[in-house]
Amino acid sequence: MSAELSEEEMRQALFGTSKQTDSETPVKTTAPVEIPKTELQSRLARRPKPLSPKLRVTLHVTREFEGPVEVLIYDANTLSTLSAELEAKADAKRRKFKYIDVLSVLPIQS
Repeated sequence: MSAELSEEEMRQALFGTSKQTDSETPVKTTAPVEIPKTELQSRLARRPKPLSPKLRVTLHVTREFEGPVEVLIYDANTLSTLSAELEAKADAKRRKFKYIDVLSVLPIQS
């Protein structure tokens, strides 16, 4: 067997013989279709937005011990309840609340 094969022989060995070669395949060209701008805008408006996972954390927060309680709602972009709770507590501390009580962590649709 010869050590040097031509490109055509290699193609036949790998892929077998075909009825049409690349040079015989017909090339079909079409003119681009123009879409009116109003139709294009309506198509873009109808496209559904991708759903991102969100959790809603509800907190009771106060600035002083046994003071007036406020309800703080924080939406976290995560599926981890622990990280959502930590983010909500950090947000409450940023807003100068000293006493924080987590009420619930529930998933929501965005």
